[in-house]
Amino acid sequence: MRRRTVTAGNVEEILRATDPARTAEPAAPGPPAPPPAASSPAAGHREEHGLRTEFEFELPRGYVDEAGTVHRHGSMRLATARDELRPQIDLRVKENPAYLSVVLLSQVITRIGTVTDVHAGVVERMYATDVAFLQDFYRRVNSEGHTRAAVTCPHCSGGFEVDLSGGRLGES
Repeated sequence: MRRRTVTAGNVEEILRATDPARTAEPAAPGPPAPPPAASSPAAGHREEHGLRTEFEFELPRGYVDEAGTVHRHGSMRLATARDELRPQIDLRVKENPAYLSVVLLSQVITRIGTVTDVHAGVVERMYATDVAFLQDFYRRVNSEGHTRAAVTCPHCSGGFEVDLSGGRLGES
């Protein structure tokens, strides 16, 4: 294992050099990958080595793009240590620590509807209700490993679980 000494002046350089998207070698030509099964229980999320790494969600209100289209369905991947460290060197986060969640969410959300380029500007334009939902969703996925929440019925006081990645609140 190689060790590197990191100083404050070259952290960004190291992040760029070790970014998997930039250092990935082109795949060798081979047989095409089989298409994903449309009706399998695993459809809608990726699994790597038996670990669920991507989680579908449905926003309570929805992201409205520049054309006025509302996007509610999306997916979020598990966060890596890099995802949690990178916002610490972001100047916007240094100026305003509350901006950390915007930067962090923009790194782990893989798509919202047909929008696949999810960046901080997209998260900034989301309704506060949706950002709060995504913050809770992020915490559940990365801390607890699932998207279920324990709830109590206000009428009968019966306890049960709901899956937050399913339908919108109030729907079955």
